[in-house]
Amino acid sequence: LAGMIVEETQMGRYEDKIAKHMAVINNTPGTECLTTDALSGDEGLMLEEYAPFGVIGAITPVTNPTETIINNTISMIAGGNAVVFNVHPSAKKVCAHCLRILNRTIVENGGPADLITMAKEPTMENVEKLCQSPKVKLMSGTGGTAMVNALLRSGKKTIGAGAGNPPVLVDDTADIQLAAKEIYRGASFDNNLLCLAEKEVFVMDRVADQLIEGLVGEGAYLLSPSELPRLLELVFYKDEKGYHANTKWVGRDASKILEGIGIHRPDARLIICETPADHPFVLVEQLMPVLPIVRCRSFQEAVDGAYRAESGNRHTASMFSKNVDNMTAFARKIETTIFVKNGSTLKGD
Repeated sequence: LAGMIVEETQMGRYEDKIAKHMAVINNTPGTECLTTDALSGDEGLMLEEYAPFGVIGAITPVTNPTETIINNTISMIAGGNAVVFNVHPSAKKVCAHCLRILNRTIVENGGPADLITMAKEPTMENVEKLCQSPKVKLMSGTGGTAMVNALLRSGKKTIGAGAGNPPVLVDDTADIQLAAKEIYRGASFDNNLLCLAEKEVFVMDRVADQLIEGLVGEGAYLLSPSELPRLLELVFYKDEKGYHANTKWVGRDASKILEGIGIHRPDARLIICETPADHPFVLVEQLMPVLPIVRCRSFQEAVDGAYRAESGNRHTASMFSKNVDNMTAFARKIETTIFVKNGSTLKGD
């Protein structure tokens, strides 16, 4: 599956996709979390039990195509549901192969045939049909903000996972060697395709040089001031609405991106660069192994910059610090669903 994804989508890293598949196979909760709770009191007894929705319409992304299908299938079938998938068209071959494997496994273990299905030719028209069908009781979507918002407007119950743009804050009490190692690991994993991956770093000026040196030591390529605008022009485009990531480069290897501006570094897994807080690399979610680093004069400046970059998605953030008061202050300000302290955001997945 990992090899087929890379071949069909031209995104991500083979070895990292194997790790992602093993994570969803081994860690997705099934029937073991469907517990019955009983509450008793002076007014009587209440039982709280889970019940299936019925048919679920699920939209899956090109960034994690079969991983999402496996995760959704395990959890949704465990809850007594059937699933109709509308996958991303750029990954329809590998998704169809994955569904055939899952369906065969379901039947071999006593389940009904075609408990999970997908549209042979996934289109937005099919998404509309799922949203309008009275047989579909729940919509689930993983992908961009526009897609999730469209599902929320459908009038059906919706579970959505949208954009993130997770910031990392590094203060002047942090273990910088640990920060460099963990940030490099998370930001380079599968070419930064995960929505929870580190997308930008806000570091206090006193330890900024040390952090950059540590990231370079891990293997990151540091762009020079003259190379930065060339890279921006390559991987972004601009229209009347602002800057947007060029999908041609989403999920591509850092070495391939560097070749696009004439730099030969076949071993590069991550590109880092120093930018101001309002740079497009900071404010726009890229899904590329390009990590902007913003120097901050104070802890409060770093908090404010990270809060602005996260854009109210309330998705994921991380922080490296030994100061409990600082960690508490940032956590209260950023209010993300996933908040990782002194580790890669992969640890919050």
